[in-house]
Amino acid sequence: MNKFPIADRAEILIEALPYIQKYYNKIVVIKYGGNAMLNEELKEAVMGDILLLSLIGIKVVLIHGGGPEISEMLAKTGTKTEFVDGLRVTDKESIDIVQMVLAGKINKSLVNHIQTKGGKAIGLCGLDGHMIQAEKLDDVHGYVGNVTNVDPTPILDVLEKGYIPVIATVGCDEEGNVYNINADTAASKIAGVLNAESLISMTDIRGLLRDKDNEETLIPVVKVSEAPALVSEGIISGGMIPKIECCIDAIRQGVHKVFILDGRVPHAILIETLTNEGIGTMFIQGEEI
Repeated sequence: MNKFPIADRAEILIEALPYIQKYYNKIVVIKYGGNAMLNEELKEAVMGDILLLSLIGIKVVLIHGGGPEISEMLAKTGTKTEFVDGLRVTDKESIDIVQMVLAGKINKSLVNHIQTKGGKAIGLCGLDGHMIQAEKLDDVHGYVGNVTNVDPTPILDVLEKGYIPVIATVGCDEEGNVYNINADTAASKIAGVLNAESLISMTDIRGLLRDKDNEETLIPVVKVSEAPALVSEGIISGGMIPKIECCIDAIRQGVHKVFILDGRVPHAILIETLTNEGIGTMFIQGEEI
Protein backbone atom coordinates (compact mmCIF):
# COMPACT_ATOMS: atom_id res chain seq x y z
CA MET A 1 0.00 0.00 0.00
CA ASN A 2 1.38 3.42 -0.97
CA LYS A 3 2.23 5.73 1.91
CA PHE A 4 1.14 8.87 0.03
CA PRO A 5 -1.74 9.43 -2.42
CA ILE A 6 -0.70 9.93 -6.05
CA ALA A 7 -1.49 13.67 -5.94
CA ASP A 8 0.74 14.15 -2.90
CA ARG A 9 3.59 12.28 -4.56
CA ALA A 10 3.23 14.45 -7.65
CA GLU A 11 3.36 17.56 -5.45
CA ILE A 12 6.60 16.36 -3.88
CA LEU A 13 8.15 15.97 -7.33
CA ILE A 14 6.97 19.43 -8.42
CA GLU A 15 8.44 20.93 -5.23
CA ALA A 16 11.80 19.40 -6.13
CA LEU A 17 11.80 20.85 -9.66
CA PRO A 18 13.40 24.27 -8.90
CA TYR A 19 16.11 22.57 -6.87
CA ILE A 20 16.81 20.10 -9.65
CA GLN A 21 17.08 23.02 -12.09
CA LYS A 22 19.38 24.89 -9.71
CA TYR A 23 21.76 22.00 -9.21
CA TYR A 24 21.61 20.53 -12.73
CA ASN A 25 25.12 20.02 -14.14
CA LYS A 26 26.64 21.51 -10.97
CA ILE A 27 29.11 19.76 -8.68
CA VAL A 28 28.01 18.69 -5.20
CA VAL A 29 30.68 17.29 -2.88
CA ILE A 30 29.51 14.94 -0.13
CA LYS A 31 31.74 14.11 2.81
CA TYR A 32 30.58 10.77 4.17
CA GLY A 33 31.39 9.35 7.59
CA GLY A 34 30.07 8.75 11.08
CA ASN A 35 27.11 6.54 11.95
CA ALA A 36 25.70 6.77 8.43
CA MET A 37 28.74 4.82 7.30
CA LEU A 38 28.47 2.05 9.90
CA ASN A 39 24.71 1.43 9.85
CA GLU A 40 23.78 -0.69 6.82
CA GLU A 41 20.26 0.75 6.51
CA LEU A 42 21.59 4.30 6.56
CA LYS A 43 24.34 3.36 4.10
CA GLU A 44 21.72 2.07 1.68
CA ALA A 45 19.82 5.35 2.01
CA VAL A 46 22.94 7.44 1.39
CA MET A 47 23.94 5.41 -1.67
CA GLY A 48 20.39 5.72 -3.00
CA ASP A 49 20.43 9.49 -2.49
CA ILE A 50 23.76 9.80 -4.31
CA LEU A 51 22.54 7.72 -7.22
CA LEU A 52 19.32 9.72 -7.53
CA LEU A 53 21.22 13.02 -7.55
CA SER A 54 23.51 11.66 -10.23
CA LEU A 55 20.62 10.43 -12.39
CA ILE A 56 18.93 13.86 -12.39
CA GLY A 57 22.08 15.51 -13.71
CA ILE A 58 23.95 16.56 -10.58
CA LYS A 59 27.69 15.83 -10.58
CA VAL A 60 28.25 14.12 -7.25
CA VAL A 61 31.73 13.70 -5.74
CA LEU A 62 31.79 11.36 -2.74
CA ILE A 63 34.63 11.76 -0.22
CA HIS A 64 34.86 9.33 2.66
CA GLY A 65 36.77 8.70 5.84
CA GLY A 66 36.77 5.49 7.84
CA GLY A 67 38.08 6.08 11.34
CA PRO A 68 36.18 3.27 13.12
CA GLU A 69 37.21 0.65 10.56
CA ILE A 70 40.83 1.82 10.74
CA SER A 71 40.72 1.50 14.54
CA GLU A 72 39.24 -1.98 14.21
CA MET A 73 41.98 -3.13 11.84
CA LEU A 74 44.71 -1.59 13.99
CA ALA A 75 43.31 -3.47 16.99
CA LYS A 76 43.28 -6.75 15.03
CA THR A 77 46.95 -6.30 14.16
CA GLY A 78 47.85 -5.31 17.70
CA THR A 79 48.85 -1.81 16.65
CA LYS A 80 48.38 0.91 19.26
CA THR A 81 45.99 3.76 18.48
CA GLU A 82 46.50 7.20 19.99
CA PHE A 83 44.72 10.49 19.32
CA VAL A 84 46.17 13.96 19.92
CA ASP A 85 43.97 17.02 19.37
CA GLY A 86 41.36 14.81 17.71
CA LEU A 87 43.79 13.44 15.09
CA ARG A 88 45.11 9.88 14.95
CA VAL A 89 48.85 9.60 15.58
CA THR A 90 50.00 7.65 12.53
CA ASP A 91 53.37 5.91 12.47
CA LYS A 92 54.90 4.03 9.52
CA GLU A 93 53.11 0.78 10.35
CA SER A 94 49.80 2.55 10.89
CA ILE A 95 49.87 4.48 7.61
CA ASP A 96 50.12 1.20 5.68
CA ILE A 97 46.97 0.00 7.43
CA VAL A 98 45.23 3.35 6.90
CA GLN A 99 45.97 3.17 3.18
CA MET A 100 44.80 -0.44 2.98
CA VAL A 101 41.51 0.20 4.79
CA LEU A 102 40.63 3.56 3.23
CA ALA A 103 41.79 3.13 -0.37
CA GLY A 104 41.05 -0.59 -0.42
CA LYS A 105 38.29 -2.09 1.70
CA ILE A 106 36.08 0.96 2.32
CA ASN A 107 36.56 2.67 -1.03
CA LYS A 108 35.81 -0.39 -3.12
CA SER A 109 32.88 -1.35 -0.90
CA LEU A 110 31.25 2.04 -1.53
CA VAL A 111 31.90 1.79 -5.26
CA ASN A 112 30.28 -1.64 -5.22
CA HIS A 113 27.25 -0.32 -3.31
CA ILE A 114 26.62 2.37 -5.91
CA GLN A 115 27.06 -0.03 -8.80
CA THR A 116 24.76 -2.70 -7.39
CA LYS A 117 22.06 -0.01 -7.30
CA GLY A 118 22.58 0.63 -11.00
CA GLY A 119 24.98 3.56 -10.75
CA LYS A 120 28.42 4.09 -12.25
CA ALA A 121 31.27 4.79 -9.84
CA ILE A 122 35.06 4.75 -9.88
CA GLY A 123 37.18 4.60 -6.74
CA LEU A 124 40.06 7.03 -6.36
CA CYS A 125 42.41 8.09 -3.60
CA GLY A 126 44.60 11.12 -3.15
CA LEU A 127 47.60 9.20 -4.52
CA ASP A 128 46.02 8.83 -7.96
CA GLY A 129 47.54 11.43 -10.27
CA HIS A 130 48.99 13.07 -7.13
CA MET A 131 45.49 14.42 -6.62
CA ILE A 132 45.99 15.29 -2.93
CA GLN A 133 49.48 16.63 -2.31
CA ALA A 134 50.49 16.94 1.30
CA GLU A 135 53.28 17.53 3.77
CA LYS A 136 53.79 16.30 7.31
CA LEU A 137 51.48 18.19 9.68
CA ASP A 138 53.96 18.08 12.56
CA ASP A 139 56.33 15.70 14.35
CA VAL A 140 53.71 14.69 16.94
CA HIS A 141 51.18 13.12 14.57
CA GLY A 142 53.65 11.30 12.31
CA TYR A 143 52.18 10.51 8.89
CA VAL A 144 49.21 12.85 9.24
CA GLY A 145 49.23 15.27 6.33
CA ASN A 146 48.55 18.92 5.79
CA VAL A 147 47.10 19.45 2.29
CA THR A 148 49.36 21.67 0.17
CA ASN A 149 47.64 21.30 -3.20
CA VAL A 150 44.75 19.53 -4.90
CA ASP A 151 44.88 18.61 -8.59
CA PRO A 152 41.25 18.09 -9.68
CA THR A 153 42.14 16.55 -13.06
CA PRO A 154 41.43 12.89 -12.11
CA ILE A 155 38.09 13.89 -10.55
CA LEU A 156 37.03 15.97 -13.54
CA ASP A 157 38.05 13.20 -15.94
CA VAL A 158 35.86 10.70 -14.06
CA LEU A 159 32.91 13.12 -13.94
CA GLU A 160 33.24 13.84 -17.64
CA LYS A 161 32.85 10.13 -18.39
CA GLY A 162 29.62 10.00 -16.37
CA TYR A 163 30.97 8.23 -13.28
CA ILE A 164 30.65 9.15 -9.62
CA PRO A 165 34.15 9.64 -8.14
CA VAL A 166 34.51 7.97 -4.74
CA ILE A 167 37.61 9.38 -3.04
CA ALA A 168 39.62 7.97 -0.13
CA THR A 169 41.48 10.64 1.82
CA VAL A 170 45.12 9.67 1.72
CA GLY A 171 47.70 11.98 0.15
CA CYS A 172 51.38 12.01 -0.73
CA ASP A 173 54.38 14.32 -1.04
CA GLU A 174 56.94 14.63 -3.82
CA GLU A 175 59.09 11.92 -2.23
CA GLY A 176 56.20 9.47 -2.30
CA ASN A 177 55.50 9.46 1.44
CA VAL A 178 51.86 8.61 2.13
CA TYR A 179 49.82 10.67 4.61
CA ASN A 180 46.55 10.21 6.44
CA ILE A 181 44.36 13.23 5.58
CA ASN A 182 41.42 14.38 7.71
CA ALA A 183 38.29 13.78 5.61
CA ASP A 184 36.69 17.15 6.48
CA THR A 185 39.86 18.95 5.43
CA ALA A 186 40.14 16.99 2.19
CA ALA A 187 36.47 17.59 1.35
CA SER A 188 36.84 21.32 1.94
CA LYS A 189 39.92 21.61 -0.27
CA ILE A 190 38.47 19.45 -3.04
CA ALA A 191 35.13 21.28 -3.04
CA GLY A 192 36.98 24.58 -3.26
CA VAL A 193 39.20 23.63 -6.19
CA LEU A 194 36.18 22.17 -8.03
CA ASN A 195 34.20 25.38 -7.45
CA ALA A 196 31.39 23.19 -6.15
CA GLU A 197 27.85 24.46 -5.81
CA SER A 198 27.71 22.94 -2.36
CA LEU A 199 29.56 20.78 0.14
CA ILE A 200 27.54 18.44 2.35
CA SER A 201 29.26 17.16 5.50
CA MET A 202 27.49 14.26 7.19
CA THR A 203 27.91 14.01 10.96
CA ASP A 204 26.34 12.32 13.99
CA ILE A 205 24.61 15.45 15.26
CA ARG A 206 21.72 17.48 13.92
CA GLY A 207 23.95 20.42 12.98
CA LEU A 208 25.39 23.38 14.85
CA LEU A 209 23.49 23.70 18.13
CA ARG A 210 23.17 26.79 20.29
CA ASP A 211 23.00 24.39 23.26
CA LYS A 212 25.05 21.25 22.54
CA ASP A 213 22.78 19.20 24.82
CA ASN A 214 19.54 20.27 23.13
CA GLU A 215 19.01 19.33 19.49
CA GLU A 216 16.01 21.66 19.34
CA THR A 217 18.43 24.62 19.44
CA LEU A 218 19.65 24.01 15.88
CA ILE A 219 21.08 27.09 14.15
CA PRO A 220 19.77 26.74 10.57
CA VAL A 221 21.94 29.38 8.84
CA VAL A 222 25.38 30.75 9.72
CA LYS A 223 27.16 33.52 7.82
CA VAL A 224 30.94 33.30 7.73
CA SER A 225 31.19 36.66 9.49
CA GLU A 226 29.20 35.28 12.46
CA ALA A 227 31.58 32.39 13.19
CA PRO A 228 34.09 34.26 15.43
CA ALA A 229 31.29 35.43 17.74
CA LEU A 230 29.91 31.89 17.95
CA VAL A 231 33.37 30.66 18.98
CA SER A 232 33.65 33.43 21.60
CA GLU A 233 30.25 32.47 23.01
CA GLY A 234 31.31 28.83 23.24
CA ILE A 235 28.63 27.70 20.78
CA ILE A 236 31.35 26.46 18.45
CA SER A 237 33.75 24.56 20.69
CA GLY A 238 35.77 21.38 21.07
CA GLY A 239 35.63 18.99 18.15
CA MET A 240 33.22 21.25 16.26
CA ILE A 241 35.90 23.95 15.84
CA PRO A 242 37.97 22.16 13.16
CA LYS A 243 34.80 20.94 11.40
CA ILE A 244 33.38 24.49 11.24
CA GLU A 245 36.77 25.83 10.13
CA CYS A 246 36.62 23.43 7.18
CA CYS A 247 33.11 24.67 6.33
CA ILE A 248 34.26 28.29 6.40
CA ASP A 249 37.42 27.49 4.45
CA ALA A 250 35.29 25.94 1.70
CA ILE A 251 33.08 29.04 1.51
CA ARG A 252 36.13 31.29 1.29
CA GLN A 253 37.47 29.13 -1.56
CA GLY A 254 34.29 29.78 -3.56
CA VAL A 255 31.90 26.99 -2.58
CA HIS A 256 28.45 28.60 -2.57
CA LYS A 257 26.92 26.74 0.37
CA VAL A 258 28.13 24.25 2.94
CA PHE A 259 25.78 22.03 4.92
CA ILE A 260 26.33 20.05 8.12
CA LEU A 261 23.73 17.29 8.11
CA ASP A 262 22.69 14.59 10.55
CA GLY A 263 23.76 11.36 8.88
CA ARG A 264 21.49 9.42 11.25
CA VAL A 265 18.44 10.72 9.36
CA PRO A 266 17.56 8.54 6.36
CA HIS A 267 17.67 10.48 3.06
CA ALA A 268 19.03 13.59 4.78
CA ILE A 269 20.88 14.49 1.57
CA LEU A 270 17.70 14.54 -0.52
CA ILE A 271 15.72 16.40 2.14
CA GLU A 272 18.35 19.15 2.33
CA THR A 273 19.10 19.35 -1.38
CA LEU A 274 15.72 18.92 -3.09
CA THR A 275 13.06 20.16 -0.66
CA ASN A 276 12.04 23.30 1.22
CA GLU A 277 12.61 21.50 4.53
CA GLY A 278 16.24 22.18 5.42
CA ILE A 279 17.25 19.92 8.29
CA GLY A 280 20.86 20.87 9.08
CA THR A 281 23.02 23.97 9.39
CA MET A 282 23.84 25.89 6.23
CA PHE A 283 26.96 28.08 5.98
CA ILE A 284 26.96 30.96 3.51
CA GLN A 285 29.21 33.89 2.66
CA GLY A 286 26.65 36.66 3.21
CA GLU A 287 22.98 37.49 2.95
CA GLU A 288 22.15 35.45 -0.13
CA ILE A 289 20.35 32.14 0.50
